[in-house]
Amino acid sequence: MSADDTRTTDRPALAYIGLGLMGGPMSAHLVSRGWTVRGYDTVPERRDAAAARGVQVCASARDAAQGAGLVLLNLPTTDAVEEVMFGAQGLAQVMLPPQRVVDFSTIAVDRGRDFIARLQAQAGCGWVDAPVSGGPAAAGAGTLTVMAGAHEDDRAAVATLMSDVVARFTVLGLPGSGLVAKMLNQLMVGCLHATVAEFTLMAETAGIEADLVPQALAGGHADGVLFQQIYPRMRSRDFAPRGYVRQLLKDLDMVLAFAKDLQVPTPMTAQAQTLYRMLAHLGHSELDTSAVFKLYEREHGPPS
Repeated sequence: MSADDTRTTDRPALAYIGLGLMGGPMSAHLVSRGWTVRGYDTVPERRDAAAARGVQVCASARDAAQGAGLVLLNLPTTDAVEEVMFGAQGLAQVMLPPQRVVDFSTIAVDRGRDFIARLQAQAGCGWVDAPVSGGPAAAGAGTLTVMAGAHEDDRAAVATLMSDVVARFTVLGLPGSGLVAKMLNQLMVGCLHATVAEFTLMAETAGIEADLVPQALAGGHADGVLFQQIYPRMRSRDFAPRGYVRQLLKDLDMVLAFAKDLQVPTPMTAQAQTLYRMLAHLGHSELDTSAVFKLYEREHGPPS
């Protein structure tokens, strides 16, 4: 593939690697917005679902990247990103400028920064770290929040893409900065889930109309998007995954490792990590993150 084949346009062809809980709805949304999306996932069922939504499913990540101006990653772990980019069939071996990577994954800060430098050294291609917040519904609606790190030319090259997939796109600094912001995001998310679980149990056992609590708190200091989303799930014991327990536990592990490097104390986050590790130990890794409430429900049972 020549550089001419991947020249930057307002709407370059996209390679989308990772068509799971977040990548599936986001790739489908991009198709609905008129983008050409060439996708790949290791799971056949995900490939079939993406194909049904208009994604041009390819036989490998390399095939998907062929002719794509932007290579989008939405992968579950740091190791998965490394394998796709630098493994035996890694994309870094075949990418050429002006192709760029846009990584929506949540990965470790230190290794993510290393990947960015390695791709630049090996292929001369830019990398925008662009972890997201908002969940699968926002991914499918184009209303995600994206926290990013990018050089100015790479930021400009992804501007049209971002206008179609996010409600808020903030570049906090050089490549790697978005990964730092996502660690902060996950610190808050993990601690809030644990707090709302305790809150829910107290509301259910205090003799009030517990279903009216979100209405009562709306607009006050205790209100928030996450509270309004997960309190009803805990109340109804609806733990169908919008985000997996195993993923949040992985993220909290990374948050604490990063905090240790910074020598920042994080006792609240450490407690949230312990709760999620207990939840996974009990066999609930594939449930929604709001299932942390099950640690309390085991003692008290559902509301009458």
